[in-house]
Amino acid sequence: MSYCLSHTYSTARTAYNGGAKAGLFSSASRRTSFRALVIPWEVGNDSIENMQKINLTRNQKAILVGTLLGDGSLQKTGAKNARLRLEHGAKQKEYLLWKMQAFSHLFQGRPTRLSRVHPKSGATYEYWRAQSNATPALGAWRVLLYPDGKKRIPENLTEILTEPLGLAVWYMDDGYYYPKDKNSYLYLGTVSKDEAEIARSAVEHNFHLVSRIYDKKKKGFALYFSPSETKKMHDLIRRYVVLPLFAYKLGDIP
Repeated sequence: MSYCLSHTYSTARTAYNGGAKAGLFSSASRRTSFRALVIPWEVGNDSIENMQKINLTRNQKAILVGTLLGDGSLQKTGAKNARLRLEHGAKQKEYLLWKMQAFSHLFQGRPTRLSRVHPKSGATYEYWRAQSNATPALGAWRVLLYPDGKKRIPENLTEILTEPLGLAVWYMDDGYYYPKDKNSYLYLGTVSKDEAEIARSAVEHNFHLVSRIYDKKKKGFALYFSPSETKKMHDLIRRYVVLPLFAYKLGDIP
């Protein structure tokens, strides 16, 4: 199964206002059907009236939210603009390309293969990186997720993480399955206990998945899902985990 995420151009009728008027963070995201969101294609102009735009579909928004909660990051490139940076391990190039394809009008060119040396172990790690064009709409997402310059779990997570596809992308990025115990974790990184509680509450509220917060010390907080809750989660997201390289996260290795 794959996603053909369509993107069409339209003429702007209202001015951009920090993402709110574009519907990025409105309560409408909690509805079963919500209107298409819009990312400005042109940048560097405070007025975007009559500019061409790219419609962000329901699937695209879900992928973006899951990516930003996971391994994706937003880099500030000006007073209002930001760009999306994707980085995945050397064996996950196909996954990175899948994300790029989902936002093909934001990503141009090819990903770059890079390497870094671990500061403690001295081991060399290779990975792939792709960076999008900068837009004010991504800048608005950065305001939400980086209120003090560091990525945070937003208080309104229940409103923006509404689709199983978004949860699936987050799990593909930061989830881990333990086949021996048949349980799983969703790693949150170095967030606060309050942020971890926001994540736990949003996942339970929107997907009816019960988890517990575990302090994984150097790895930060994580959401723990028991074997029964893990099965429920896997059943919910399996149709969206389309790449064979993630079969192990669902316990589906032949």
